[in-house]
Amino acid sequence: MKWSRKNPRTLSDELKDQGIEASPNTVANAMRGQRYSLRRNRKSIAETRHPERDRQFRYLATVKQGFLERDQPVISNDSKKRELVGNFLNPGRAWRRESHEVLTHDFPSNALGVALPYGIYDVARNSATVVVGTSHDTAAFAAAATGIWLSTTGWSVYSGMRELLILCDSGGSNSHRVRLWKYALWQLACQHGIAVTVCHYPPGASKWNPADHRLFSFISTNWAGVPLRDYETVLKYLRTTTTRTGLTVDALLHTADYPTGVKVTKYQMKAISIRHHETLPDWNYTISA
Repeated sequence: MKWSRKNPRTLSDELKDQGIEASPNTVANAMRGQRYSLRRNRKSIAETRHPERDRQFRYLATVKQGFLERDQPVISNDSKKRELVGNFLNPGRAWRRESHEVLTHDFPSNALGVALPYGIYDVARNSATVVVGTSHDTAAFAAAATGIWLSTTGWSVYSGMRELLILCDSGGSNSHRVRLWKYALWQLACQHGIAVTVCHYPPGASKWNPADHRLFSFISTNWAGVPLRDYETVLKYLRTTTTRTGLTVDALLHTADYPTGVKVTKYQMKAISIRHHETLPDWNYTISA
């Protein structure tokens, strides 16, 4: 019983073997009466639960509220999963008269390239810019995408910007352990003459990052079941992603090369003007010009 899949039809057959006549529908109704129903797996168990998790969430909320009250931008940064661009299967379903015909195998050699969506979500304005890279998802790319948002959107809507708050995960290209991320942000701060504060979500808490549940989840729904055959298709589906609460998305293709393995020396790190906060300094810091 424990290791076999039970459904109303198989249970009905087993009852019949015991001399009990009950149709599959009758069995299903009886199961519902005992609070059984079809259920999916539910992701609710974090692999890691850092002892300072709650403290970081409270501190992050306080810092964010302070920036919003001062009318300074608060953005949430995150990378979406890497996509192969070509006539490949894209999971999900969409209303159509006929199914899309796609290749039977997702061989990278058949792809036009890769799409690396990096999202910058403006918490106050419920708007986002997604920079689609074509090289590698590195810390330099993450910082460059943030710089693109500043140049194309940030300064036009926050003309009095003096500081910027970035909310991001503790891992990936914008990890709090990656020297290149901090060094590239320092270069960005110097270029724009602002102070950049970064607050990282604790390990295992990435789903609370606004860019994840307020942006990427809706992008995945918008292009579900649609083959991403070319970069134009990728960009158009990104730009047409919206929600009933008024989300707007802009998308840009960024073809610059970002090689992996770039190292930042300890001497370069010493040149950075970085102040670690008293509260959980590994996750919270401010980089100034």
